[in-house]
Amino acid sequence: MFAVNQGIIQVSYIIATILFILALGGLSNQETARRGNWYGIAGMAIALVATLAGDVTQNFELLIVALLLGGSVGIIAARRVQMTQMPELVAILHSLVGLAAVAVGFANFMDPDRLSHYAGVELTIHDVETYLGILIGAVTFSGSVIAFGKLSGRISGSPMLLPARHWLNLLLLLGSIWYGYAFVVQSAAGGGVMPLIIMTVLALLFGIHMVMAIGGADMPVVVSMLNSYSGWAASATGFMLGNDLLIVTGALVGSSGAILSYIMCRAMNRKFLNVIAGGFGTGGGAAAAASGEDQGEVVPIDTQEAAELLSNAREVMIIPGYGMAVAQAQHTVFEITRTLREKGVNVRFGIHPVAGRMPGHMNVLLAEAKVPYDIVFEMDEINEDFPDVDVSVVIGANDIVNPSALTDPNSPIAGMPVLECWKGKVSIVLKRSMATGYAGVQNPLFFEENTRMLFGDAKETLDEVLKSL
Repeated sequence: MFAVNQGIIQVSYIIATILFILALGGLSNQETARRGNWYGIAGMAIALVATLAGDVTQNFELLIVALLLGGSVGIIAARRVQMTQMPELVAILHSLVGLAAVAVGFANFMDPDRLSHYAGVELTIHDVETYLGILIGAVTFSGSVIAFGKLSGRISGSPMLLPARHWLNLLLLLGSIWYGYAFVVQSAAGGGVMPLIIMTVLALLFGIHMVMAIGGADMPVVVSMLNSYSGWAASATGFMLGNDLLIVTGALVGSSGAILSYIMCRAMNRKFLNVIAGGFGTGGGAAAAASGEDQGEVVPIDTQEAAELLSNAREVMIIPGYGMAVAQAQHTVFEITRTLREKGVNVRFGIHPVAGRMPGHMNVLLAEAKVPYDIVFEMDEINEDFPDVDVSVVIGANDIVNPSALTDPNSPIAGMPVLECWKGKVSIVLKRSMATGYAGVQNPLFFEENTRMLFGDAKETLDEVLKSL
């Protein structure tokens, strides 16, 4: 196509890397997130042009067709996917990263000039890079597909706990190591196809089993974990191809995803290895008894009573959960917020780190509804303020406001930090029914003397509350 000086290519890579780092910095704050996205777009555009100019020497027609096809699919998906479907979109995009790593790995291994370019120790290192890229990519691909199925409701959120599942994971790991050794040995002699294929199958099975064993309550951690895996797969591919920018970009994604997974686990008082081991979360469903005790009666209210409580309040705390996302009630919530603030009521939002089905899920929905950033607070920022709150409005949340996390050492969510709304004067809980949340645990909050239950679809009931206001 045209020749470009390698110095220019390297400078372009450095600029793209800086833009990616600025993108991560921008995405860490709501006010700067839009700017961070633009940094990321600019960095990717520069990286793409530099790679095309520096590495591609033929088949430009096929490449342009692929770019147009992929870009068209991306644009269509971005326009059609609702904000409530963002978790499953993120999961399926992670699967594409893993699939790309597998495809590139096999293509690189089947390069007829591979043995002429590498020999001895260099060949061994290159084979290990290829093997790891395919291994991580295959785990990411199959795990992300299962996560997509769980998040979209196509697969049950209940954990699939096979007998001796930990031994099965160990056998899959040992098998991958053994076939890795066999691949490196046979590759030097011109073989290695069969060990590579067998390892790929094992990795695909491991990804399926790993995510199937993880319950719905841990899905936010799964999303961030798969994000990390996709980054490490990209980084391994970068080593395989000798592309510095891909190495750095993959490392940025992998490390940030790992840090996010740690933050999610800390927010749930869970250890990362325990999440991987699986078993937490049953997908919700029928109401569960708590320790066999009679928890008392719930106090239902109607929309008019809820509106009166809000109108007479001075301090209101809104706690959104996945139920708000399902009902797509965020826009009505914003209208209620604006109406109350016009009446002089101080309205704030309390966001639990694992509310929803992905990190930041509630923040994204509230931003879409134009809720001001300065009234949206994280759990650690506002938990001590609940004694001064007149009315807390819990919209489709369950486990993140469950007192048993702090009071019942035998609860599956024992020790998990929660939003302590029961310490306020009144809590209004919006739910369709008395079904349990994703952790499958009944919530004593519903039976507190200062709790009022507003049953029904969140959007419909909030529309009625807004009319009453």
